[in-house]
Amino acid sequence: MKKNSHIYLTLFLSTFQLSAFTIGSGFIIISLMRKKFVEQLHWIDEQEMLDLTAIAQSSPGAIVVNAAFLIGYRTASYIGAFLAVLGTILPPLIVITVISFFYDVFRSIEIISVALNSMQAGVAAIICDVVFTMGASTFQDKRKLPVFIFIGSFLASEFFNVNAIVIILTCGLIGILDSYRQRSKKESE
Repeated sequence: MKKNSHIYLTLFLSTFQLSAFTIGSGFIIISLMRKKFVEQLHWIDEQEMLDLTAIAQSSPGAIVVNAAFLIGYRTASYIGAFLAVLGTILPPLIVITVISFFYDVFRSIEIISVALNSMQAGVAAIICDVVFTMGASTFQDKRKLPVFIFIGSFLASEFFNVNAIVIILTCGLIGILDSYRQRSKKESE
C-alpha cells in the first residue's frame, strides 16, 4: 500500500505541476508529460505514450485531460486516472476562480485591460487561422457535399437562427448517410 500511495502522490503532483506551470496548448503539456512519465519516471514506454496521445487526441474533450486520464489509468488504475485528471484540472480552476473574484479590479488596471484585449485579438487570430485552414481543405475536396454542408450550416445559423445542436445533428446525419452511400458504392464495384 505504501508503494501505491507513493505512485498516487507522484502522479497527482506531477500532473498538478505540469498543468500549473505550462502555458500553451494541450500538445505542449503532452510533450512535457512524455518527458516526465517516459524519460524521468519510466512508467510507460515511448510507443505507449504515442498510442495514449493518439487516443487522447481522438477522444472528445480536452486532449490534456484525456491524456492525463489515460496515463493515470495506465499507471495506477481508476484511482490513478482520477488523481491525474484532478491534478490537471485544479491549477486552471484555481486561477480562474481567483481571477473571477477580482475581475473588476483586474479589469480596471490599465495594463491588465490592455493585456486582456490583446489576448482577445490573439484568440480571434487563432480561431481565424483554424477556420481558414479547415475551410481551405474543405474547398479542396473534390466532392462537393462538404462545401454544400458548410454553406448550408452557415446560412441556417446566420440567417435562419437554427439552433447549433440541430445543425450539428443534421450534419452528422448527412455524414452518416453519405458514408453509407459511399460504402455501398464501393461494395457494388
